[in-house]
Amino acid sequence: MNDTIFALSSGTLPAAIAVLRISGPQAGPVLDAMAGPIPQPRRMYLRTIRALETKLVLDRALVVRFPAGESVTGEDLVELHLHGGRAVVEVVERELERLPGLRRARAGEFTWRAFEHGRLNLIEVEGLSDLLRAETEAQRRAALAGEGLSRAVEDWRKRVLLLSALVEAALDQSDEGDVPADDARARALALNLSAEMAAMLDRPGAERLFAGVRVVFAGPPNAGKSTLINALAQRDVAI
Repeated sequence: MNDTIFALSSGTLPAAIAVLRISGPQAGPVLDAMAGPIPQPRRMYLRTIRALETKLVLDRALVVRFPAGESVTGEDLVELHLHGGRAVVEVVERELERLPGLRRARAGEFTWRAFEHGRLNLIEVEGLSDLLRAETEAQRRAALAGEGLSRAVEDWRKRVLLLSALVEAALDQSDEGDVPADDARARALALNLSAEMAAMLDRPGAERLFAGVRVVFAGPPNAGKSTLINALAQRDVAI
């Protein structure tokens, strides 16, 4: 976690814009060394990106800095919005690799650091993964539904803590006049929580949306298998 990592965070090259992210304690100094004074946070600046030793111009790019605690990873984070040519991105990445303490990010490491620093919880991490691999509208909606689940779980956590306090008070202090031995509030809270959790568990899981369901149409020749498949799919899947 002490290393500063970098990786291309945008789409496949070549592209109009290539977003190169740098996250970790050296993000700010790297930006200062390659693109001039460290800018104000969360504001875009047009800067000249230069080689570290030769000061050769590598690109003219937009840069933005996010301080620790306000970035997606929870660390100091810099984004270089480079021109999206392969040669441009490669030469900038080579310069970054020459700096001590910097290395290429491993697969999923930006998300892992966001989790480690409390910027994402496990439900949000899974939702982000599902959103990135979503290919259909149903998959996209299921991935975004994780935000609602995360809020529901946090609400359950608070209510379980309240329920625990009510039960402990009934067990330990029921001999006191202001603490009833059978707390109707605790009973109602437990029943409501159980019902809400059961309803959530009864919802269809997102795994089936991504993994799909294997269905076999079997029958003798010319029985209408292809016609049936096309009718169900509402397009010519089988010809």
